[in-house]
Amino acid sequence: MESPSAGRAIVLALGLVIGGWFVGHGFVRARTADRSVIVKGVAERVVTADVGLWPLRFVATDDVMAAAQARLESQRRAVMSFLRRHGIDSTMTELQGLEVVDTRANPYGGATAANRYIVSMSIMVRSDDPGRIQATSQQVGELLDAGVVLSSGPGGGFGGGPTFLFTRLNDLKPEMIAEATASARKAAEQFAKDSRSGLGGIRRANQGVFEILPRDQAPGVMESTQLQKTLRVVTTVEYLLR
Repeated sequence: MESPSAGRAIVLALGLVIGGWFVGHGFVRARTADRSVIVKGVAERVVTADVGLWPLRFVATDDVMAAAQARLESQRRAVMSFLRRHGIDSTMTELQGLEVVDTRANPYGGATAANRYIVSMSIMVRSDDPGRIQATSQQVGELLDAGVVLSSGPGGGFGGGPTFLFTRLNDLKPEMIAEATASARKAAEQFAKDSRSGLGGIRRANQGVFEILPRDQAPGVMESTQLQKTLRVVTTVEYLLR
């Protein structure tokens, strides 16, 4: 007959073996759960701006304030006539600033200026037809021929040329996110195949930020000056591997 102590020893040994089996398999499952791959999916679209902005700033000078103002008004009429000829009516324009500088009020040598008064006006042209804005801005020589003195203002003014905006991003977001996610899954499937693994579910995902980039991505080219732009989003997804 087995002694009680021998029986306890056998039970203890079996317990250690069974416990070791569960611990070992639990460790394998934990390690398997940690196996994952992080992939990125990209979606891009070439889009066309839907809003055009064109700030026009012009200047007149004279020793007599009334004369400077009259010259400025003459230039304003020339600017509005120019815009109408190119299909831009007054509803698309807004007066944004009128500035008068008395050079003799400047204590640092202003008294020697050729003309005492410098009067400037800024008009913002805004249109939902940015192509028309672009075409009109390329005919700006007509303004110079009409005697309009164009100038760059503190906020960019004429010197910056037209700015083109794309405002319909929300219309494209769902479709582009789906495309970027599909691209990421395709990359993950290829990785799983190459590593002889099975692709599991998503562990975590990051939608990424939408970027509006210049269509022609060259040094010095700004997105805001291009009528056509590249819309881009990168989605980062971590998939479990089996």
